[in-house]
Amino acid sequence: MAELDEYEKRKRKQVALMRSLLDYGIGTLILAAGVFFFIRRKLHIRFNETFPPDDIDIFFGVICLMYGGWRIWRGYQKKYFK
Repeated sequence: MAELDEYEKRKRKQVALMRSLLDYGIGTLILAAGVFFFIRRKLHIRFNETFPPDDIDIFFGVICLMYGGWRIWRGYQKKYFK
């Protein structure tokens, strides 16, 4: 019985590690998208000529920054099984 409990602890620890790495990765990508939408007006790229930036980009950038920060914080806490 003790071996089974030890196996379950080890498995939960591995799952928590993988989920936290996933949260770090996704959070970083979403934060980068938020920064891009925030500074898009200052960049001189061809994409801005086709789709000019507007106020929705700022709003979406704030949402991305908040969500990406939350994903990174969730990965740091590792409270997946509580």
